[in-house]
Amino acid sequence: MDEKCLTRVYERIYIALGSNIGDRESWLRKAIQKLREVPGVRTVRCSSIYETEPVGYTDQGRFLNMAAALDTTLPIGELFRHMMRIEQELGRTRDVHWGPRTIDLDLIIADRLDNRIETKDLVVPHPRMSERAFVLIPLLDVLERQHPDHGAVLGMLRSLPNREGVELWRTRQSLDESEHFAN
Repeated sequence: MDEKCLTRVYERIYIALGSNIGDRESWLRKAIQKLREVPGVRTVRCSSIYETEPVGYTDQGRFLNMAAALDTTLPIGELFRHMMRIEQELGRTRDVHWGPRTIDLDLIIADRLDNRIETKDLVVPHPRMSERAFVLIPLLDVLERQHPDHGAVLGMLRSLPNREGVELWRTRQSLDESEHFAN
C-alpha cells in the first residue's frame, strides 16, 4: 500500500499508551493532555490503567498501559506524526527494541478492524494487538459494546493462552473523579 493512505480521515481512532520509566502514570496523563492540545483531536474515552509485565525485552520494569478513543478531523498520517512528536517531547528514546520508555503511543484501530493501513512507518490495525492482553484489555474498556468489532476484540482476548501479568492499577471511574482525566 502506498503513502496515499495516510491522507485518509478516520473519525474514531483507538490508541494504546504505555510507560515504564519514572512516574509512569504521570507520563500517561501528560500524553493524553498533549493529544487534547492537538487541533482537530478530541478524547472521547480513556480506559482504566493496568500494570503489566514487559513483553519482548523482559529485563526492565513493569509498564502502566491504557487505551484511548479519539475523534479526529485530521488525516491519519498527520495524527500519527503528532503522536510521534508527543513521544519525543516526553523524552521517548528508541535505544533498545521494545526497551524501557517514558511513553509509547501506538495507533491500534482506525474506525474498524477492516480499515487497513500499511506504510513503511505505520501498520493499522496494530500487527501484534491480537497477541497482547495489555493492549486488548484496555481497548475493550474504550470500545463501545455496539461497535462492530467489539466481539472480534473480545474473541482475540479469549483466545490468548495467557492473560496473566495484566493487573488493574487505577479504574477509569477513579481517574474521571480525581483529576478529570477523560473528557
